[in-house]
Amino acid sequence: MDIVKRPDKRAERSRRTREKVIQAARELFVAQGYGATSLQEVADRAGVAVQTVYFAFGNKRTLFKDVVDTSIAGDIEPVAIMDREWFRAACAEPAAVDQLRAHVRGTSEILGRVAPLMPMIESAGAADPQIAAGWPDGPDPRYVVQHAAAQALVGKPGARPDVSVAMAADLLFCLLSPQLYLLFVQDRGWSQDQWEEWARTTLTAQLCTGPATGAAPAAGTTPAAGAGPATGAGPAACP
Repeated sequence: MDIVKRPDKRAERSRRTREKVIQAARELFVAQGYGATSLQEVADRAGVAVQTVYFAFGNKRTLFKDVVDTSIAGDIEPVAIMDREWFRAACAEPAAVDQLRAHVRGTSEILGRVAPLMPMIESAGAADPQIAAGWPDGPDPRYVVQHAAAQALVGKPGARPDVSVAMAADLLFCLLSPQLYLLFVQDRGWSQDQWEEWARTTLTAQLCTGPATGAAPAAGTTPAAGAGPATGAGPAACP
């Protein structure tokens, strides 16, 4: 029995170490930038030897990509967004308004992790051409995800009959972008819940025949007391 269990224990230790290193790298990349962060600093923050970091990731570029991918997914499992349970469940909702609610909720969780990384991702790509070259060619992966969501939504009960898949995909792609999320949450001090409610009600008004329950924050209103500009906490094929 011990012989059978030992590999599983080693795999679990390896997984935990990988998670610690990725989290440490994320914190340092956000705080001081990709270029200014050394793998020795990452190792020190994670509490491991720098050789362990090299063994697990090979180099800083690979670690950077894993930080971005893990922030999108929420874990280190190699499962694409469209194969994630939350996305499949949202697309399986029988009514358009229910799919939008679940889709915006899942996207909000991802943006909370990814959006604060966007400035760092852009600066890293500018500083290291090999990082920029490492992103997929062709259509934006985020658009591919939103187009799949639009295909599932159009034609469902409650979906507007005059909205095409292409238009629905464009609306999802633009209104659920990390750039727009940061504009509201970081620049204007909205809470994540306020942004999520606004995104849901706005998309429901554009894509569905019936009104959304609840109301988006009125234009010009101040966020809840105590809510200041977000400091960023918490990556690229996010929804």
